[in-house]
Amino acid sequence: MDRLITQKLVEWKNQPHRKPLILRGTRQVGKTWSVMDFGKHNFGGTVHLVDLEKHPDWHGIFERNLEASRILSDLEILLNASIRPGKDMLFFDEIQSCPRAIMALRYFYEEVPELHVIAAGSLLEFAVQDISFPVGRVQTLNMHPMGFVEFLQATGKTKSAELLTQAPQKLSDTVHQALLEELRLYMFVGGMPESVQRYVENGRIRDAFEVQIELVNTFRQDFSKYAPLADKQCLNAVLSSVARNVGRQIKYARLAEGFTNPTIKKAFSLLSLAQLFRKVSSVNPPVIPFGASASDSRFKAVLVDIGLMQQLCNLPVDTEFNKPDLLAIYEGAMAEQVVGQELLVSGETELYYWSREAKSSTAEVDYLLARRGRTVPVEVKSGPAGRLRSLHLFLDQHQDSSVGYVFSCAPYAELTEQKLVFLPLYYAYALGLRLED
Repeated sequence: MDRLITQKLVEWKNQPHRKPLILRGTRQVGKTWSVMDFGKHNFGGTVHLVDLEKHPDWHGIFERNLEASRILSDLEILLNASIRPGKDMLFFDEIQSCPRAIMALRYFYEEVPELHVIAAGSLLEFAVQDISFPVGRVQTLNMHPMGFVEFLQATGKTKSAELLTQAPQKLSDTVHQALLEELRLYMFVGGMPESVQRYVENGRIRDAFEVQIELVNTFRQDFSKYAPLADKQCLNAVLSSVARNVGRQIKYARLAEGFTNPTIKKAFSLLSLAQLFRKVSSVNPPVIPFGASASDSRFKAVLVDIGLMQQLCNLPVDTEFNKPDLLAIYEGAMAEQVVGQELLVSGETELYYWSREAKSSTAEVDYLLARRGRTVPVEVKSGPAGRLRSLHLFLDQHQDSSVGYVFSCAPYAELTEQKLVFLPLYYAYALGLRLED
């Protein structure tokens, strides 16, 4: 399956002052497959794979010292192959299982800069807590589950995938409805590669659900690796509660019964570090950079994958899947999830939203993006323009925002006099790309 990360890996390979690359991401998002496939097509298949989880006995290589030439010499013996800087690629997989290997990346950069070195792993934040991370000596990329464009490619809809990487435009009613139906499939199959692969093999969504159940169980089994940092039962309760509250403001006390707020907060932070969900902080005033005014107490969250979200929520699929309006599925939470997830796939590193509370009224805009010093509000709504009270209020109060984007099931439309652009939900990824141009 083609992955969007491949182009970024090619760009990294061709950089004149390249640094070792760390590919981060949740378990099972396809890091290993993508790196090996990239190596196959860009290094003539000469990829030296060092799986540090599979070979814990190899960790001793990094214990003596971190001299790059010595480490390479030892690896050549263990791999029974010559490692040729400038020609081959060295791939440290599951590097989180050997923290000193992460430290060694600095010396590969300083001593053997011509060697292409990639490391991949999950739960890296836990591995680097007690080591000196090679800041400034490595480059990092974050990998997400498959976005909607990648899903279309995997299911053979290549022309549709190409269309959704171009600038949004009004499409014929037939194409518009066809893309909405494909998006409906994606919202339930999700973007975890194994889930997509299982669906592609026979076209049965239920088979994809079986994979999702296995993945959720795998993530829960990982909770033992968080100990003694958090309570397993609290972690499990928080993960399920966050999934059920996508699109809503989160309060720690409501995420897990029977646990104190500090315990719940710690569990939430650890699950966020593990990238099982992304914190979406409220900002008010919406001043760039948003992080400066982000609230610690007012926030929402977006799950790592929309398929896992519906699995964690135990949605009655027979009922929800057949709802005619995608924004009606799970009371609109699935639509807000898919837009947030697609924005992250398009390159957003952090997500924010605007929230204002007043005695007489409250107002909220689902997402805020920063582009060229301007704030771009993004709303996920099913109603007509006249009902977008919060978005209109935001645009009136913040004149630097020249346009607001509204995602819905309606066709593409520009309402210039109201400073609004209506986009179908399937254009969320394209919006992120377009705003970068």
